[in-house]
Amino acid sequence: MRELEYPFNSEYILKNSKKLRRALLGQEGARIKKKIAVLGGSTTHDIVRILELFLLEQGIEPEFYESEYGQYFQDAMFSNEELNAFGPDVIYIHTSNRNIVRYPEPGDGREKVEAILEEQYRHFVMMWDKLEADYHCPVIQNNFEYPFYRLQGNQDGAGISGRTRFLTRLNERFYQYGESHGNFYINDINYMSSAYGLDKWSDPFYWHMYKYCLCMQAIPEFAYNLSNIIKAIFGKNKKAFVLDLDNTLWGGVVGDDGAENLEIGQETSMGQVYAEFQSYIKAHKDIGIMLNVNSKNEEENALAGLNHPEGVLRPEDFIIIKANWEPKSKNMEEIAAELNVLPESLVFVDDNPAEREIVRRQMPGTAVPEIDRPEHYIHVLDRSGFFEVTRLSEDDRKRSDMYQANRMREKQLSSFADYGEYLKSLEMKAVIRPFEPMYMARIAQLTNKSNQFNLTTKRYTQGEIEQAAASADCITLYGKLEDKFGDNGVVSVVIGHKKETSLHIDLWIMSCRVLKRDMEYAMMDRLTEEARQAGIAEIIGYYYPTAKNHMVENFYELQGFTKTAEDEQGNTVWEYKIPDSYTKKNRYIEIC
Repeated sequence: MRELEYPFNSEYILKNSKKLRRALLGQEGARIKKKIAVLGGSTTHDIVRILELFLLEQGIEPEFYESEYGQYFQDAMFSNEELNAFGPDVIYIHTSNRNIVRYPEPGDGREKVEAILEEQYRHFVMMWDKLEADYHCPVIQNNFEYPFYRLQGNQDGAGISGRTRFLTRLNERFYQYGESHGNFYINDINYMSSAYGLDKWSDPFYWHMYKYCLCMQAIPEFAYNLSNIIKAIFGKNKKAFVLDLDNTLWGGVVGDDGAENLEIGQETSMGQVYAEFQSYIKAHKDIGIMLNVNSKNEEENALAGLNHPEGVLRPEDFIIIKANWEPKSKNMEEIAAELNVLPESLVFVDDNPAEREIVRRQMPGTAVPEIDRPEHYIHVLDRSGFFEVTRLSEDDRKRSDMYQANRMREKQLSSFADYGEYLKSLEMKAVIRPFEPMYMARIAQLTNKSNQFNLTTKRYTQGEIEQAAASADCITLYGKLEDKFGDNGVVSVVIGHKKETSLHIDLWIMSCRVLKRDMEYAMMDRLTEEARQAGIAEIIGYYYPTAKNHMVENFYELQGFTKTAEDEQGNTVWEYKIPDSYTKKNRYIEIC
C-alpha cells in the first residue's frame, strides 16, 4: 500500500488509520499471525493502532495485549493470568527516560553514581530475565532518548553526574545485555528522537496532557521503526537489491555520454553524492544483501560504467547483471528465478518513475522505493528498513560469496551430460549434528526465512530453538554443506518430537540454494539413525500447503514415506516405518 511506504505522510496515516486498516484486511494474500504483548511505561494505544497497519502491510497479522498505563513492570514481574493466557510471540517494552525513577544529583561522586546506575539497570534486568524464563519469546526493549533539557549544559553529557551521560551509560548496559541474550532486541528511540528532532519529539505537552513519551506526530515513524524489528524477527526482510545504473549509480547515461564522462568520484559535488551512494550500496554485502543490476543498456557499456576508475562498485560485486533492452519487469522475474528467491525478496531501485511504476504493477510484493534526488537516495533506502538486522551471522556475511559460488556451480553443471557425475565433481562435505549453541541464531533465522522448502511452514524464535535443543523429547538436526566452490553454511534444519515409539516432524526446512544436491537425503539418513537410537519405530511427516511451498508437496514420497491422510485443504500426513536394514539414500556427500 503506497500510503504506508517510506517516506509516508504521518498526518494522513493518523487521520485515516481506520480506512487504511479496512483496506489492508481486504487485500488478498497470506499473512502470518503473531501475538504481540505491549508493556507500556506510558500511553500506548495510538502506537498499537498505527503499528498494526505497518505489520499488516509487511505480511503479519497481529493480535495485541496491552498493559494498563504504566504497568509494564507489574505485568512482567507478577502473576498475570491474562498475559499467560495470551501466550505472546513477542513482548515489546515501551519505556522512555520518563520511566527513570532516580537520576544522579549534580555533584554526586562516582561511587554514588555507579550505585544509582546499577539500581536502574537491575530494575530492567530482573524484568527481562523473568520474561525470558516465563515466555521464551523475543523481547524488544526501547533504549533511552536524551533528556529535553541539560541542567549542566554541555557538561551534562561529560560530567559523571550529568543526566545525559547517565542515560548514555545505561543504554550501553542495555546493549551489553543484548550481546549475551539472543532473544533480546533494542528499539533505538535514542536515534529516532535525534533524527526526528529531540525538541519536537519530547514536547512536554504530550506527556502532561496524554502521558505520551513522544509527540503524536512522531508516532507513525516510531511504529514503522518498531514494525521493522518485528518483521525481521519473523523472517520478512528483503534479501537483494536490484539496481538501475544510469542516473542511479552514477550521473549521466553511459551509452550516450561515454564512461569517461560519467559523474562519479571526487571531482564534482554530484560525483561525490553518487560515490557515497555506491559506498552505501556496497556496504550491504557485509550484512548479506545480494546486489544485482537491471539496466536498459548494452552490456558492454554497463560494464564500462561499473569499471569507472572513480567508481566504488565493480562488476564482481554483483551476483547478476542484466544489461539489455528487455522490459525491466521481465528482467526482474529472471533475476528472482536465477537467485531462487521470491519476487517479494527484491528491492528495485531506479531513478525513473515510469520504470518504477511498471515494476510495481508487474511484480507485486517487490519493494519499489520512491527516490527523487540523488542526495536523498541513502536516506530513503535506509529509513525504509528493508534489511533490518537483528542478528548478524557468519552465513549472512558470506551470503554474496555463497550465491556467486552457486553461479559457478551452475556454469559447471552445463559441462556435464550426467547429473550424478556433476554432483561427484562438487566434492561435497556435510556436517549434520544436533543443534549446537554456536548455530542457534542462524537456525532460528533459517526457520523464519525459508518459504519454498518448508513442509510445515512453522516459524521458531531463538528461544524456542533453544528449548527444542534442550528437550529430551525432541530430536533436532542442523546440516552444513560445503564443496570445492565454497561453504554454504547451515542450510537445513529438522525438528521432531517423540510420542511413544513415533517421531513427529514439526519442522523440515532447507535453503533452496542447495536443492537437488542430495542434502535432503543426507538429512534423512542421519534422522533415521538418530530415531533408531532413540527407540523410534516410525517417523510421521506433515505437509501443509501454502502459495509458496508447492515444490515440496511430494517430498516425503521421494524419501520413501507412505501417505496416510489428506484433507480438503491438501494437508497431508505421511508415515515411514524404519526398516531393520536401512539403505542410505545419500550418494554424493561425504559426512564429516
